Amino acid sequence: MADFRFQGVVPSGKIIQGTISANNAAEAKKKIQELSKGRGFRLNQLDKRAAYVYKAKKGEKVTEGEQKAYSKSEVENALTSMGYKVVYVRKKLAINVGSPPVADIITFVRLSADLLREKLPFNEVISLLSNDMENRMLKETLKDINSDLRKGAESERVFMKYEHVLGKFTAKMLGLASKSGAMAEMYESTAKFLERRMEFKKSMKSAMMMPMITLVILFLAVIFYVAYIFPETARMFLKYGIELPPMTAATLEFSEWLVANIIFFVIATIGMIVGVIMLFTNAKSRTWIDKISFRVPVLGGLIHKTAIEVFCRVFYSLYSGSGENIDVIKTAAEATGNKHFERQILTVTIPMMLKHGKGLHESFEASGVFTRTALSRFHAGAETGMVRETAQQLANYYERETTYKLKSVVDFMQLWVALLIMVVMAALTIVSSETSVIKPKAAPGMGDFWYLHMLLTTGPITHYLKRIYNGCRSFLTGTENR
Repeated sequence: MADFRFQGVVPSGKIIQGTISANNAAEAKKKIQELSKGRGFRLNQLDKRAAYVYKAKKGEKVTEGEQKAYSKSEVENALTSMGYKVVYVRKKLAINVGSPPVADIITFVRLSADLLREKLPFNEVISLLSNDMENRMLKETLKDINSDLRKGAESERVFMKYEHVLGKFTAKMLGLASKSGAMAEMYESTAKFLERRMEFKKSMKSAMMMPMITLVILFLAVIFYVAYIFPETARMFLKYGIELPPMTAATLEFSEWLVANIIFFVIATIGMIVGVIMLFTNAKSRTWIDKISFRVPVLGGLIHKTAIEVFCRVFYSLYSGSGENIDVIKTAAEATGNKHFERQILTVTIPMMLKHGKGLHESFEASGVFTRTALSRFHAGAETGMVRETAQQLANYYERETTYKLKSVVDFMQLWVALLIMVVMAALTIVSSETSVIKPKAAPGMGDFWYLHMLLTTGPITHYLKRIYNGCRSFLTGTENR
C-alpha cells in the first residue's frame, strides 16, 4: 500500500489536509469520498508519497541521497532549509521486482525473535536487520516500517500497509506483536508458522510436481512415437503388401486418427490449461477445490490436518482467554490458506458464538472442518480452562503426524510413477517388437533373401551399407555390380 496526502476545502472555505493509505489513487479517492461524507469537504489535491533521488552541495561538499516525499518541491525546500544548494531532485524510477523470497522473510522474523529475547529495543532490531538484508525490496520495506513507527504510527496499521511484501498473515501477526506484552514469543510463533508452511509446500511439490512433470514428458514422448516414428516403420510393410499383426495395425490406425485430429487436441489442451487457471483464480471455484482437497485419496488427510495445525498454532499465539477472541479465530482461519476452512469458520462458527451464544467446542463442531480428535481435545480444554494449551498440543501433534506421513506419501507417489513408466515402456516395447516377427509372402526361391532386400532398399540405410549389399548380391548372382 502507498501513502497519499489529500487536501480539501470545507464549505466555510477552510483548507484541511490529511494522509491515507491505499493500493492506488482510485482506491484512495474512494476512501476520501467516504471520509468526506461525514465531514463535508471537497477534495482539491491528491499527492502520492514517492521516492526522490537528489544531489546537493554545501560549500565544497557534495551530497547524494534518497528521500521519500509527496512532491519534488518538498524535497527541494527541505534541502534549502538545511543550507544546501540543490543540484537536482528527480523522482526515482520505480521498478516492481516482486515480493521478496519467503526464506528472507523467515530470516527477518526469526532473527527479530532472537534479538528481542536479548532485550534489544525494537527500533534497533529493525535498523540492524534492514542494513543486513540482501533483498532490496525487503530492505526498503523495513526502513519504511522503522520510519513510520518512529513517527508514532500504530504498529498494526504500519505492518498491514506492507502486507503485499510480508504477506497478509505475517503483517497481521507482527503488527499485533508490537501491541502485545510478548513480542519475542509472537515473533517466534510467526517464524515457526512460516517455516512449517514453507516445508509443507516444499514437500507437496516433491510429492506432486516431479511426478506430474515426469508424466507430462512421458505423455509427450509417447505421442511423438505413436504419431511420427511408429507410422514410418509400419507403412514400410504396407508398401509391400505385408499384412500387419493386430497390435501394429491398431496402433497405426490410432496414429492416423491422432494426426488427423491434432488441431482439436491442441485446442483442447490449451482450453484445459486456461480452465485450470480460472478454477484456481476464481473465489467460488477455489472454495470448492479446497473443500474437495480434504477428500482426495492419500493427500486429503494431510491437507486437512495441516490446515488444523496452522489454525491451532495461530490460535495459540493470539488467544488470551478473555472472551473477546472473535478476531483471533478469524485470523487463525485466514492463516490456513484454505478458503473452505475459512468460509466455514466465518459463516458458521463465529455467527454461532455471537448470535446464539454457543461455546467454542459446539461452534467448532458445527463448522464441520475439524477432526474428531481436534474436537475432543478442544472439548476437554474448554472444560478445564486450558483451551490455549490444548491448541498448542494439537498443533505439535499434527505437525509430527503430517511430517512422518508426508514422507511416506512422497515415496508412495514416486513408486506409482515408476510403475506407470515401466508399464508404458513395456507396452511400447511389445508393440515395437511385434514388427520383428513379420515375414513377407515371398516369391518361390527368394525366401529370406527377398526379405533382406526389401529391408535394405526401403529402410534408412547409409550409402556405404547399400554398396556392401549390392556387392554381395552381384557376387552371389554373378551379375555386374552397377
